[in-house]
Amino acid sequence: MHDDDFKTELTGLIPSMRAFARSLSHNPAEADDLAQDALLKAWSHRDSYTPGTNMKAWVFMILRNQFYSERRRAWRRQDLDPEVAERTLIAVSNPDGGLALDEVRRALAMLPDDQREALILIGAGGLSYDEAAQITGAAVGTVKSRVSRARDRLARILHDGDYGEDDVAPHRAMAIILAEMDRLSGLAA
Repeated sequence: MHDDDFKTELTGLIPSMRAFARSLSHNPAEADDLAQDALLKAWSHRDSYTPGTNMKAWVFMILRNQFYSERRRAWRRQDLDPEVAERTLIAVSNPDGGLALDEVRRALAMLPDDQREALILIGAGGLSYDEAAQITGAAVGTVKSRVSRARDRLARILHDGDYGEDDVAPHRAMAIILAEMDRLSGLAA
């Protein structure tokens, strides 16, 4: 199917897609995002569409799968305010909590890139091994191995106190770790 024909047929389905998305999500803003994501996926995978088949069914399947994939991930994700996270993770009763987190940040920086990436995606990002494997382009078993080796190496570095010094203020540790997680998660897009 020619791209122009595909685009014409796909754009004609937008009102139906939005209605279907609203029936799934019961939230107009979320439904619009869901329909837009499904449109983008359909367009980027247009070569997998078989001309002459029911495009509406094909697009609705993409939309439905997108909705359920987001729902499966939603229980692990919440909107995160970095300032609230810093205050939450640094216990008020433990004045050394911020310093300990900064030590972890510096120790993480000493890990090989592939191990640090896997550990941040799984540990800080809360992603599944499957999701981390998609982002990194590695097999699930490889990601599990990297996380295991990273945890062992991180524990040794922290135990030995061999994480060095830098010019970053300790209170910035959480923001830096979260920024790295966002950067790594953004690789999937």
